[in-house]
Amino acid sequence: MAKKTPRATHTEDLGEVFVISVAAELAGMHAQTLRTYDRLGLVTPQRTSGGGRRYSRRDVDMLRKIQRLSQEDGVNLAGIKAIIELAEKNDRLRKENERLREDIAELKSQPHARPRGEIVHVPRSTAIVMWEPGGRRRHSAERR
Repeated sequence: MAKKTPRATHTEDLGEVFVISVAAELAGMHAQTLRTYDRLGLVTPQRTSGGGRRYSRRDVDMLRKIQRLSQEDGVNLAGIKAIIELAEKNDRLRKENERLREDIAELKSQPHARPRGEIVHVPRSTAIVMWEPGGRRRHSAERR
């Protein structure tokens, strides 16, 4: 008994969504457990304008993962929350890393877009030195 939500609250296309009773049945849990997990921030379903919870397939998969970690691996809810947060952070960092690698590859393929000049380490100095290729040296009188 899948229901469609008129408007997704997440940026991704969630497809079909389920009322709490169906999501609980799909995950093999009691609906009250889903409410508890929502309160704890383990799984945050979409909400209807009336406040009803709507669970996506991804939410149901997460509920199953939580159940496995809890029942089979003996992880408590605080540990499960930490695991979920670290996994989400890891996913975000992987995506950012991939995006940065693509940016680097694009910059390397465009030699004309590279900055002209170079960064030079000046030990034990608080001066900032700007070097311009082909530039001429300015005298102190010209800097005014």
